[in-house]
Amino acid sequence: MTKGPDRLRELRERGLLEKAYDRVPALLADEDGPGDAAAAGRLLAALDHDAVLGHHPHTPVVTVAVTGQSTVGHIVDPLRGELARHGMLLRAVVGEHGTYLRDLTDPAGELRAAAPDLTLCLLDAETLFSQVPAVWGPEDVERAGEEALDRCAALAAEAPGTLVLNTVPLPRSCSHQLLDHRSRARLGAVWREFNARLLRLTEFADRLVVIDLEPLVGEGGPVTDPRLARHAKVQLGAGLLAAYAREIGHLARAVRGRVRKCLVLDLDDTLWDGVLGEDGPDGVAAAGTLRGEAFGAFQKCVKQLASQGVLLAVSSKNDEGLVLEALASHPDLVLREPDFAAVNANWEPKDANLADIARTLDLAPDALVFADDSPAERAQVRLGAPEVAVVALDAEPALHVTRLLADGWFDTLRLTDEDRARPGEYRRRRERGALRAGSGSYEEFLRALEVSVGLGPPRPHEFARVSQLTLRSNQFNLIGVGYTEAELARRAADPGRLLLVARSADRFGDNGLVGAVLGSIAGEVLRLDGMWLSCRVLGRGVEQACLALLLARARELGLSAVGARYVPTARNHRARDFYPSCGFTPADPGGSEGSADGPVVFRHDLARLPQVPAHVRITETPGGGLADGPR
Repeated sequence: MTKGPDRLRELRERGLLEKAYDRVPALLADEDGPGDAAAAGRLLAALDHDAVLGHHPHTPVVTVAVTGQSTVGHIVDPLRGELARHGMLLRAVVGEHGTYLRDLTDPAGELRAAAPDLTLCLLDAETLFSQVPAVWGPEDVERAGEEALDRCAALAAEAPGTLVLNTVPLPRSCSHQLLDHRSRARLGAVWREFNARLLRLTEFADRLVVIDLEPLVGEGGPVTDPRLARHAKVQLGAGLLAAYAREIGHLARAVRGRVRKCLVLDLDDTLWDGVLGEDGPDGVAAAGTLRGEAFGAFQKCVKQLASQGVLLAVSSKNDEGLVLEALASHPDLVLREPDFAAVNANWEPKDANLADIARTLDLAPDALVFADDSPAERAQVRLGAPEVAVVALDAEPALHVTRLLADGWFDTLRLTDEDRARPGEYRRRRERGALRAGSGSYEEFLRALEVSVGLGPPRPHEFARVSQLTLRSNQFNLIGVGYTEAELARRAADPGRLLLVARSADRFGDNGLVGAVLGSIAGEVLRLDGMWLSCRVLGRGVEQACLALLLARARELGLSAVGARYVPTARNHRARDFYPSCGFTPADPGGSEGSADGPVVFRHDLARLPQVPAHVRITETPGGGLADGPR
């Protein structure tokens, strides 16, 4: 079988690599060998980014600054390959050997000028041992660790973008320079305390991520190659760097809001051992046998993901009645029918089932991850539903957990209360659906839904959720971009800007923080710089209520107008008429900004204000959040 890097080489030789860049994720999907990402990265090194963006304008470009204690350039190739696996382009800026303190603190330096999305500072044993005397003991290493922690804490506040540090493996070549076991034990304790305190820095620094290398070392072999360490000052080996690059690929995806939301599972030989249609409910197992125990462990892992907000669904070629019976009563199962937001058990092609699940849950196909043990089914889904991420499970169920977690599809920078509540929210969707089915009209449904909306400033703990909302909202993202938590906090602190959030509830429960508005006041005009709303509440009058409150407040403050901008994307076309429907008119109807595929600038003169929809109850108004700002 032709491997992904071989296919990339063919495309490059034919001059088609830039044009076919949208095919790269599929070509590299199953490449997880120790050198696969680096090989792909080397082939992509000469890629013309402008040409790629000319063919695929929505391809995310992630700027990554790389620096560290020792030589760090070897990370670039595997990192480029890992980002390509996820449909992103890498723009790398690499610091010089041993200059990480200057790189991260010099306001005129190259790394700061690059305005990176991620700043990687690779730490290694030399971070500590370069600060100890020629003859040393555990107490010297402890002092060096204290100094390094102080430096890291300071860097977390100064570094550009999201700063990424890592725990430091203790090389045997260092520990075994101590001859007595008591001293080695003391050094091991000091070293682990350093790493533990480094990890705990993330509790106090919002823009800091620390990658724990211990799990990667446990699965990836030697920490370093002694020859490269001595002669090239490369302290971290190729295998460990490849594993680290994979983690950074997942992190880059999370920073860009490209986090998947729903895990769709096959059943036979995926969730349980056996074929339900042939063996019957009594013939399948997820406990009691060596193979069955592996499926049980897989179900426990899936349930753990669901407890943190991952939606679960089923796509199985089976009779629905048999599937529901098994999910309800089989004694081995950890997962039951209420754990799933959707259960599609039928004989339709799985790409069609996945599209149906996405529609049912009001998700885009690129929010889904599909796990199946059948190569034929996986191939059919990759062809028919290319936006869906595919997890290749194989005939060995003991590897199911490893393969499910390998690509970090659901990794996020920070878990919010809304994330954890997501499965419950989708159960309430069913209740809302039943109410809708029993209503004579949509207006009657909305009245019966008892929607409430509040619009006001974010609370200090809500910035993570607001960032997540701006990064993940696609259908109602009126400018097509999102902001990190740190960017939003800076904007909220700027007296010339405003940040408001919308909270909503209905008769079935609290929907939480569902919307955000970013704006500024210049002269006599309130300018709306961005507006976002969760797809969970679209069409219930929340967006109209929020804009009506904003316009009313602007007139109360004596402003003359409100300006807004809509930037079309591949996903927000449903929101194109939102501003006109609320009384806005194009500010330049005859200019280029009125074109069908370009940005449109709108203006409202505040003469005739839209009303809050009659079925919506207001619980909070923008008041203090939109005060007499600078004019």
